[in-house]
Amino acid sequence: MRRQLIKQKNYTDEQLPCEDTIRRKMNQLGYLVKAVQKSQPLKKIPETDAIFAQLHKINPTADADPTVLRISWDAKAPVLVGRFCRDGVSRVIVKAWDHDFQAKHKKITPFGIYLPASNELFLYLTTSKITSDFMVDCLLDFWTTQGQRFPHVKTLVINQDNGPENHTRRTQFMARLTQFVDQFQLTVQLACYPPYHSKYNPIERVWGALEQHWNGALLDSFQTILNFARSLLYKAKQPLVALIEKTYPSGVKLAKKLMTALEQRFIRLPGLDKWFVSIAPLPLVLA
Repeated sequence: MRRQLIKQKNYTDEQLPCEDTIRRKMNQLGYLVKAVQKSQPLKKIPETDAIFAQLHKINPTADADPTVLRISWDAKAPVLVGRFCRDGVSRVIVKAWDHDFQAKHKKITPFGIYLPASNELFLYLTTSKITSDFMVDCLLDFWTTQGQRFPHVKTLVINQDNGPENHTRRTQFMARLTQFVDQFQLTVQLACYPPYHSKYNPIERVWGALEQHWNGALLDSFQTILNFARSLLYKAKQPLVALIEKTYPSGVKLAKKLMTALEQRFIRLPGLDKWFVSIAPLPLVLA
């Protein structure tokens, strides 16, 4: 304020009171310090509106069709394991380390598969990086353990954010997804949210609930994090939680020649080919 009075109103430094006086006066006038509001419009790409229009068609149709199951998946930001304060608050005294040093610490990353139609949540906690293979392995585990509950389902619609490890042009991701399709004879339809708008993906709301659930607690061990995840109530339901200890290497790619052949199986929506892709299974060959 003092600088702007000098710049815009041509006051001299000697004519103005000190900063503390101006600060007190602004407080008296009601100009109190406030948190920054996240209210600026999100960035948009030319296809944003068309992508949302397509999502508004696909998602309700999937939820209304008994032969289609819609899932939403994504990973949360990694959580440091240790006696960190994490800016949490608590009604009882909780003693954390006085400094959160930047040295390497153990991390755990929650990954979720959420069923919007039934509000069911499946959480996979991993110490590894979130890779294409990890994501499809979680899908494989989900369908292996839960698929018998959906005998009439022939198609999976997957809402996702089209991130670096599950982009529809990511060769290893698309190859593993095609293997899943053929193994279970399911059609998979990827329906991705546009860039800068991944918060509309239903799974994203889970992470806010999880943060609120363990707010103020010290996540000082894997078991503590597991216990909090298992005791979470989201939409009045507890999730199924698993700890994945396998290490997944990053940077795995499919050879260009193999990917070119595989691409022939993908049905991409014209004009929105990066965001909407369908993969149908090859017929089983009986011996």
